[in-house]
Amino acid sequence: MDNKANIDQKYDILIAGVGGQGTVLASRLIAAAAIGQGSFARTSETIGMSQRGGCVVSHVRVGSEKAGSIIPMASADMIIAFELSEAARSLPRLKKGGCCIVNTQIIKPVSASLGTSQYDINKITDYIRDNVGRIHFIDGYAIANEAGSVKAVNVVLLGAAAAAGQMPFSRETIEQAIIENVPQKFRELNQKAFKLGYDCIIKEKSNCS
Repeated sequence: MDNKANIDQKYDILIAGVGGQGTVLASRLIAAAAIGQGSFARTSETIGMSQRGGCVVSHVRVGSEKAGSIIPMASADMIIAFELSEAARSLPRLKKGGCCIVNTQIIKPVSASLGTSQYDINKITDYIRDNVGRIHFIDGYAIANEAGSVKAVNVVLLGAAAAAGQMPFSRETIEQAIIENVPQKFRELNQKAFKLGYDCIIKEKSNCS
């Protein structure tokens, strides 16, 4: 996409995951990409009971200078979900025709591990498929591991989101935000993670065409 042509475009992205997955950094990189092209951007986080393992939802609003920091229900243009059940939980905020990037990693809540609640992978996956028109499932952890560290899963998912073709800025703009906001010692790892996530979706599109 042409950055200048989309500089004033309003775009809302919801990032959902659990503590320790890097969701907050992902939201800040998206906001940095938007600001880098001259757009207004704001972020807001909702963090669950525990910092690591609790639900974390980040709202990124691009071109929404006169709007609040929380994305209204049925308004998000894109959801980037770091975990399967968190994708399902967040769907009410996705607008009709919106795009969803879902990491297939499973992180069961304590209640499911103890057997006091159910975590039915097939039902959750079917629910997501039935309620989202444009969706990409991606094994983000396997791809991050290939890049050199599972901790880079957040950047893998950003690469996938960029390749989906729905972002209001170009791949190069996001890559520049990574270069400028990631410590130099992790820069090469994250650049590789971004590329592998991007290439995964491009390959998927090619196979479907």
